[in-house]
Amino acid sequence: MLVVFDVDGTLLDSQHGIVAAMTEAYESHGLTAPAREHVVGIVGLSVPEAVARLSAGFDDHPVDAIGAAFRASFMRARQAEPHADPLYPGALETLRALAARSDVTLALATGNSRRGVERFLDTFELRGLIAASRTADDAPSKPHPAMIRQLCDELGYGPDATVMIGDTTFDMLMARDAGARAIGVGWGYHPVDRLHAAGAERVLSRFDELTAALGLPEPAEAA
Repeated sequence: MLVVFDVDGTLLDSQHGIVAAMTEAYESHGLTAPAREHVVGIVGLSVPEAVARLSAGFDDHPVDAIGAAFRASFMRARQAEPHADPLYPGALETLRALAARSDVTLALATGNSRRGVERFLDTFELRGLIAASRTADDAPSKPHPAMIRQLCDELGYGPDATVMIGDTTFDMLMARDAGARAIGVGWGYHPVDRLHAAGAERVLSRFDELTAALGLPEPAEAA
């Protein structure tokens, strides 16, 4: 089974850093920053798509420049404090347990940049656990299904043997359109009812619910 995780809002509690960087990006151009709930609502999209949605209806917003300012602010903050955004409780233990199984391969599909994902893998020492990743630099923005399709092709899995784990409707729609299963998490950035409406077969309240939700046998029984 190929298990694909989103990063921000699913594994990493990064909303404070994202909101702070987006606020700085808009204010650096003399613009009023979007409200927190609006910024949180676009987490998971590529930066150009996210800024375009936040700036919809404002003809004077330089979308590309705001996006560049956001990336610069976000990376400065992560370089200064690599662990400022923590993993959610149970995330690391779950990744380690799944990666140790012979019947599971782990991957990432995220709206983050390639540079940001490489830093994420290094910061939390995840390189030995994650077989492959796709970012906003590698494929069209979620909810386009390309990230999952590319991961399936690279790792040798069909969509019917693939499960997407994410916190946003973008993740659920991406999985649905790729022909994969979709499992939501309730601690991220989109409400549970919206996750179900977008195609989540189940929404977790804790990471320790994931093995059962995937339908995996206990480790001792794994093939």
